[in-house]
Amino acid sequence: MRIEILLYDGFDELDGIAPYEVLRTAEEHGAGLHAELVGAYGAGTVVASHGTRVEVAAGLSQDADLVLVPGGSWNARGERGAWAEAQRGELPAMIAAAHERGARIASVCTGAMLLATAGLTDGRPATTHHLAIDDLRASGAQVVDARVVDDGDILTAAGVTSGIDLSLWIVEQAAGAEVANQVAAEIEYERRAIAST
Repeated sequence: MRIEILLYDGFDELDGIAPYEVLRTAEEHGAGLHAELVGAYGAGTVVASHGTRVEVAAGLSQDADLVLVPGGSWNARGERGAWAEAQRGELPAMIAAAHERGARIASVCTGAMLLATAGLTDGRPATTHHLAIDDLRASGAQVVDARVVDDGDILTAAGVTSGIDLSLWIVEQAAGAEVANQVAAEIEYERRAIAST
């Protein structure tokens, strides 16, 4: 399984990097998946919400099996981050196109608002960071109080650290609970329940 974690200026570091670490660790444990960090606008430097600079070698490909979208800076309503990307519209259009090509789409935190802007959560169960729940509900999603909501081709995770739960769930689906539990033990993380619809 090819997984691309889609980074953009203002993304929250933990939203993108924590899933990357979980997924790459799972690959080291024999899971049949490979995760890459990619830039929303191609190769180059992406500056995260707290100033971390990440160098990415490529943009979103045409053949990712799963695209993971981090959140970040939604509530700040600034010039960088999820809210700014939702206003511009290019990134939500990319996400919608990836979904139309057949990729599963996952989000962490307010990345769900980019999925909502792309029209992917309309009438569907989803979750996001607690400070953006009202915005998600207003977008037409059926808000679920859970750390992770799996609705088949769309997966959403709540606040920042729930990206770890999401990633471990993806590992479990790809390689089984034993591998997911091995990864959780290695990173010293206590797994939590998810909501699967």
